[in-house]
Amino acid sequence: MSAPKSAVAQPQDKHPHEKRGAALRRRSAFRGSRLWWHFLIDAAVLAVLLGIGVLGFGPTFGHDPLYLLAGFGAIVLGLGVAVLGAHWRLGLITMVGVAFVVYMFFGSALAASHEAILGFIPSLSSLRGLLLGIMLSWKQLLTLAAPVGTSVDVMVVPYLSAFVAAVVAGTLAWRLRNAYWAIIPVLLLFITAIIFGTAQVFLPVLRGSLLAIVAIVWLAYRHELLRREMAGAISANQQVQDKDSARTSFLRRVGMAAGVILVAGAVTMAAAPVLTTSTSREVLRDAVIPPPDLHQLPSPLTKFRDYVKNEKDTVLFEVAGLPKNGRVRVAAMDNYDGVVFNVDPNSSASFSPIGDPTALNQDGQGTGSDVDLVIDGYTGVWIPSLLVAHSLRYESAQGKTPTLYLNKESGTALNLEGVAKGDSYTMDVEFPQVDGNKLAGSDFGSVRLPKLENVPQVVATKANEIVGEADTPLKKVQALEGALQREGKFSNGLEGQTPSNSGHSAARITKLLSGKEMVGDDEQYASAMVLMARHLGIPARVVMGFYLDEKDPLNGAQNAKIKGADVHAWVEVNFAGLGWVPFSPTPDKDHVPNPPEPQNASKPKPQVLQPPPPPQEAAELPPDSAPDALDTDGKKDQQAGIFGMILMIVGVAAIPILIIALPLILVVVLKTRRRKKRHTTGLPSDRVGGGWSEVLSLATDLGAGIDGNGTRRETAVSLYSAFPESQGTTALLAERADAAIFGPGQPSEEEVVSYWHNVDESVKGMTESVGFWKRQRAKFSPRSLLADVKSSARSKARERSLQAGDQANSNAGNGQGGTAKRSPLARLMKKS
Repeated sequence: MSAPKSAVAQPQDKHPHEKRGAALRRRSAFRGSRLWWHFLIDAAVLAVLLGIGVLGFGPTFGHDPLYLLAGFGAIVLGLGVAVLGAHWRLGLITMVGVAFVVYMFFGSALAASHEAILGFIPSLSSLRGLLLGIMLSWKQLLTLAAPVGTSVDVMVVPYLSAFVAAVVAGTLAWRLRNAYWAIIPVLLLFITAIIFGTAQVFLPVLRGSLLAIVAIVWLAYRHELLRREMAGAISANQQVQDKDSARTSFLRRVGMAAGVILVAGAVTMAAAPVLTTSTSREVLRDAVIPPPDLHQLPSPLTKFRDYVKNEKDTVLFEVAGLPKNGRVRVAAMDNYDGVVFNVDPNSSASFSPIGDPTALNQDGQGTGSDVDLVIDGYTGVWIPSLLVAHSLRYESAQGKTPTLYLNKESGTALNLEGVAKGDSYTMDVEFPQVDGNKLAGSDFGSVRLPKLENVPQVVATKANEIVGEADTPLKKVQALEGALQREGKFSNGLEGQTPSNSGHSAARITKLLSGKEMVGDDEQYASAMVLMARHLGIPARVVMGFYLDEKDPLNGAQNAKIKGADVHAWVEVNFAGLGWVPFSPTPDKDHVPNPPEPQNASKPKPQVLQPPPPPQEAAELPPDSAPDALDTDGKKDQQAGIFGMILMIVGVAAIPILIIALPLILVVVLKTRRRKKRHTTGLPSDRVGGGWSEVLSLATDLGAGIDGNGTRRETAVSLYSAFPESQGTTALLAERADAAIFGPGQPSEEEVVSYWHNVDESVKGMTESVGFWKRQRAKFSPRSLLADVKSSARSKARERSLQAGDQANSNAGNGQGGTAKRSPLARLMKKS
């Protein structure tokens, strides 16, 4: 008995300076045992992970190289600040101060090159933009139409977010033992790029897969380093396992890591397309700042007849560079309420403030041409433009450049202050050429269009009648266009022409399609064709604009004056891969109505006072509740879209988190189940032994070296150096466990409860003797579970060996009691 007492007394007799030195050595073991190239690997991996997140800003900035310079430059600076902080052990306030100075000093070259002197020297303008951008650039980025440009007002977002993420990730990676926490800022940067991005997805599957795989490989590498360092620190005076066992353990961990990487990559590759593919992707920029309220603006099409009658000789604007048969568009309208066609702000794409006037559209093919417009007699908020404009450099006659809004999908631009005489602007325009062969074999495109309201019944009947046996998308559209051109008669209702009412209400369209003759102009025919096409499921919209007659001598000239008489309305149909293709259903102007048949002469009758002529047929207005119901549905759809967008973002970002978290959750569940089984299952002596096993499991998870062949008291002594604060409780638990298991009879329930109470106190003392991060690591460590599996396997092997020996003795003794003599020993060895 004296040997154990002396062994117990050894750690108590340590000098206080030796205890503090041992504690310092344990705390510095992680830093001191790492080599310089370990930190280089950490920095390279973090740079790759953070760079994957920065690439998500690409569509927002039109993939301009300057955003890459700002983002990746910020990553290098942030990791550098983290290195200095870890090397000099800087405090939080000092770290914030150093980071702020670095951010301001290098920000002029990386994020404010346009405002800096010579592109890199800080100026008052660049420093002011960097300082204010910390608070204001986020809103500015969301309220501008992509591409947003490269001014400091928006470049601060990728620069600042990447810089902060790099500082935090590097600090967590190099100051904490557990590298899992460093992944949090990486994921936050990845999500930030998604939230502040556009509806265009940039390589979602590739970036998501790389993020998950690289993160898991690096975390496995850091975990292996930590395991070796902890094993070396704790087991410095303990017996080291043999080389074969170490090699087997290493290969097993490598195999498990490879399996996890393969599963993570497969799950990410399979789930990312499902979560990121959507025909109507919603992004935060569409919901944070609402688009202009176009319901307060009159439909451009309501002014069609006014141009024809009252401004036919008025020069509206002068245009230079418009090719032959080129069309200047005012607005594309796809929303119908039974009264007018109007612009719907929520269809196809919403209106957003123009960010970079020199880069409106990044999807054009080929080289654009400059088209210049100078406003003369034209008024209104709708800016005459062209369909595929790569830039819009606007100069107001008032001197101050107004805020312009753009709907890129429809090619419609707005100046809410109103276009005025003297305004001029230049557009870099791509004139798309439609390939007839491709058009003939194309299907309709998939676009979101608003639901039409109060469409007259005659539209459906006429559409089905016209289309008939047409079996391809193009033939259906051509059937509608050709029928209106052939059967329709042209009249603007001007003096000397056949009467033709203006407007395109439900009553006017009914009269057009059901009358003896179809009589109207562009306004009615374009509206009727779109209504019939939409009934057949064809994505179509009405476009109002201006173009010169084919026979006009100015058609194709370098400079042309556009008058009110040049106003037109046509139809655009969306085809997959080709975009919006124009069609003109209006009959030729010389296709006039037939003159009325001559009436037989009759005898004159005495003049009688005739009643006044009946009033003009009134338009059938839609119910008052229709617009409110439409608005309500639109708001509900918008809220549902925002909620779906958030769920999609969280789902994509959660894939690598779930892959990492699921094994950790499984470990916690198994440990909880094991503790419950030890506490409640078996005889009282077994439950006491389970309490001691709970102490050993915690010690194993905390990294203490446990000799599986030692007795309980020897094991308690070996735990003194690792957990000196709980040495008294540990020794008592070992003695009581031996007494309960090897003593006569079974302990009482009160003794079992008291023992487990002491177990909880010992466990609490052991966990409190280590740091917070080590406690968290032990909570999720599978070491004790693996040790239980090994112990169970050894016990079963030993039991089979003893049973085989009993059988051999029984056969040798010819039934003389060999088994009876051997079985109690086997049971005693198994119990011990």
